[in-house]
Amino acid sequence: MRRSDSPGMNQTSVSVSEFVLDCTVESQKKSYAIAILTLVYLVTLFGNFLVVLVIALNPQLQKPMYVGIAALAVIDLVGSTNFIPTLIAVFSGWAAIPYGVCLIQLLIALYLGAAQSYLLVFMACDRYVAVLHPLRYSTLATTTTIWVAALLFNILPTAFVLTFLIFITELSFCYTNIIHYCFCDYILLVSIACNENPKYFLILSVSSFVFGICPFIFILISYARIAYAALKISSADGKKKTLNTVTTHLLVVGLSNIPILISIMLTGIGVRLTSEANNIMVIVAITVPPMFNPIIYSFRNKEIRSSIQKLFKRA
Repeated sequence: MRRSDSPGMNQTSVSVSEFVLDCTVESQKKSYAIAILTLVYLVTLFGNFLVVLVIALNPQLQKPMYVGIAALAVIDLVGSTNFIPTLIAVFSGWAAIPYGVCLIQLLIALYLGAAQSYLLVFMACDRYVAVLHPLRYSTLATTTTIWVAALLFNILPTAFVLTFLIFITELSFCYTNIIHYCFCDYILLVSIACNENPKYFLILSVSSFVFGICPFIFILISYARIAYAALKISSADGKKKTLNTVTTHLLVVGLSNIPILISIMLTGIGVRLTSEANNIMVIVAITVPPMFNPIIYSFRNKEIRSSIQKLFKRA
């Protein structure tokens, strides 16, 4: 790290080639954390790869809902690979992360978060049409629809990520290159930067609204309508199948949001979390859902479960 004092400036401009991740977790717990994270990562890789494989190999599963599940599995694979190896390295004592690697990790996380949010919206729309407009489903849920949705749901996340990239490259850093977190985070990079401009926080608020609040509300309303429609189905099997699909998807949505919502609620009622508790909660929120998503779909979706069984019988 190189420091250079410029005349007439009250702060020191720092040329940063790397950042130091200061992950506040007791040293005694780090060895356990490494073992747990390694196990979680291996289970996540196996489970999500298996889901992608069975959907790719089975033509009967190549429908919008299952394409969405496969896409979610790919997001979980990439997301886990983006975070868990870094966490293991940090807990092992390798706290320094090169500037470029930090930037890539941050941008991948932003993109995957936005893409997953819209993917869950797509899956909610698919089930909404299938349940409330079953006669029109075959004409609406086509290969063209999937490609158009994929294009649309990638344009907005990509545009926001490019905006974040422009803003991050504008940042210069004062006095420190230490990030008090377990991985690279946009808001913490802004907090240790010299730059003081509301736009750096405004884009975070806008993206949280566009990719967080709006999709979450839309998903809840959609599944509420689907559940209400399911209760009117006269067939017991049809009602059970529809409600099973709703609860499966809501479990996936809940796993992605519950740890963060708990943190917000605790803060709202005045409970002050220690840095260690907050870090552990964030790590759980990032690493656990990708591990459980394929397990949820494997156990609760008959088609995927039977395809996995057939795959192992063939092997």
